[in-house]
Amino acid sequence: MDPTSPSVTRLANWINNQSQASLVAPSEAQFLPVTTPLSGQLIAEVPLSQAVDVNEAVSSAESAFPAWSSRTFKDRAQYLLRFHQTLAAHLDELAKLVVLEHGKTYEEAVGEIKKGLETLEYAISLPQLATGRNLEVSRGVFCQDTRVPLGVVVSIVPFNFPFMVPFWTLPIAIGCGNTMVLKPSEKVPLTMDRVAQLAGTIFPPGVLSLVHGDKQVVPPLLEHSAVRAVTFVGTTHVAELVSQQCRRLNKRCLALGGAKNHLVAAPDCDTELTAQDVVNSFTGCSGQRCMAASVLLTVGAQAELVASIVAKTVALQPGSGPREIGPVIDEASRARILDYIVRSEQAGAEILVDGRLNAAFTERAQASGGSWIGPTVIRHHHKTDVALHDEIFGPVLSILECPSGEAALEIENSNPYGNAACIYTSSGAVAQHYTQRFRAGMIGVNIGVPVPREPFSFGGIEASKFGDMDITGDGGIEFFTYRRKVTTKWGAPTEKSWLN
Repeated sequence: MDPTSPSVTRLANWINNQSQASLVAPSEAQFLPVTTPLSGQLIAEVPLSQAVDVNEAVSSAESAFPAWSSRTFKDRAQYLLRFHQTLAAHLDELAKLVVLEHGKTYEEAVGEIKKGLETLEYAISLPQLATGRNLEVSRGVFCQDTRVPLGVVVSIVPFNFPFMVPFWTLPIAIGCGNTMVLKPSEKVPLTMDRVAQLAGTIFPPGVLSLVHGDKQVVPPLLEHSAVRAVTFVGTTHVAELVSQQCRRLNKRCLALGGAKNHLVAAPDCDTELTAQDVVNSFTGCSGQRCMAASVLLTVGAQAELVASIVAKTVALQPGSGPREIGPVIDEASRARILDYIVRSEQAGAEILVDGRLNAAFTERAQASGGSWIGPTVIRHHHKTDVALHDEIFGPVLSILECPSGEAALEIENSNPYGNAACIYTSSGAVAQHYTQRFRAGMIGVNIGVPVPREPFSFGGIEASKFGDMDITGDGGIEFFTYRRKVTTKWGAPTEKSWLN
């Protein structure tokens, strides 16, 4: 599909491995327009599902669960292997869908697909990863535990990674024997809609269902009595509400929220490495990722570092190619980002690189009608400035000079989120000092986007996560199963023979 000349697609829920379009009477159907941020053009219509649609999807998943869960880990892994082969064969098609509906560059979209496939590869290894334990705990007494799937699970995913975030949960959940109902973001429904079509050629009916819709469909998904667990990725406010509702209903829940990630540049940092990595971190995916750099705290002035960051930021151009930056998701996001720039300026901050005045991005927006905004670098003089504290979720970097490393740690520690933090330094001792004192779940040393790779699981702390476990990796196995413990003792045999 050509991102510059899209056609309009009317989507439908995927239940029992088939489109439900024919089951919805036109007079009853309600649809939401989906536009591409590249041009603002209409590319799809997504159905606004109701409780009746949720009931149908959950019922299908519930019916499929006994047979699917009774298969061995090895058997289910064969399905996952075929799924991986199919998705890999469609990588280019899926990447172009991500570019079309999200606005990422093609290179970023390919990277997203590959990262999602990496989680799928991990799940293919579940026969070796999810083995139980068997131990003689005292003479003649054996304890055994095995991994048991929960049942029907729900995954509610955001717009910023149309493929990767669904694959944080989907492969491990169904690989462990659960059946899943997934709700894609109504802003980017095309990628997972295509994935559901491909999955329907591989998995038995009901193993994976897709229910489209906006926030109105979330309560029926959370409240359905057959749903055993829920994962959610989105804003902190909604994540907390989802978690609270699930806990009231005694459902297992993992809800990931927002972030405000701090990067600290020590005086001995490698200037070139740090500058390039910081720019990559805050502009990658147009800053629309929960691991993006938000705040750079320099220990001392570090004029050379700041100048290099400014130069590399100014060099970025709008587009979908390598070393280019795409638009933000929609006009509402663009307006919110612009507002933070204005408020920072009004508070006395210096706008070192002003995305509002970037001619290339302005011309692109005027010519295409898309949600384009240039990357922005702001130097703050007051640590109370709102842009230093709120999650902006766009290509905006705030820089604040700190008089000491301890002052930088105090700022990082006091932020309510706890997703990521990074230290740039050439000293192992300095690195260790910061990594032991940062208050975040994922920490980088000279890495501005410290996303763990399997088997290490993804997850922050504090207001970035509501739930007791992490997602992906071994955290995902723990979340999507419970341990069945069996303790066995046999009495001495009553019959005597040469065997006893």
